[in-house]
Amino acid sequence: FTRGDGRGGESIYGSKFADENFKIPHKGPVLSMANAGPNTNGSQFFICFNDTPWLDGKHTVFGKVEQGEETLKLLEKYGTPSGTPTATIEITDCGEIQD
Repeated sequence: FTRGDGRGGESIYGSKFADENFKIPHKGPVLSMANAGPNTNGSQFFICFNDTPWLDGKHTVFGKVEQGEETLKLLEKYGTPSGTPTATIEITDCGEIQD
C-alpha cells in the first residue's frame, strides 16, 4: 500500500510487470489483474461475479472463486459507483497458490 487510498502499489516483481497470458476468459466468479494498459500490472486486482467478456484480452485472469462467495457478496454491499467503499475492507490473511 503505497498511498493508502487504492492507488499505486507494488507487486512482488517490482512496480509493474508484463501480462502473463489471456487464456482464461472472464467467466465469473474470477479474480483478474487491474492495469492501465498492456504490461502495466501491479498489485491491484478485481473480482468479477458475472461473465465480463469485454475484459478478455485486456486483463489477465489469475484465479477462480471456489469458496467464500457468500463473504464476497457481503463485501459487495459496501461498494459505491466511485469505487470507494462505505467501510474499510482489509485482506488480513491470504496465501500463495501452489502448483
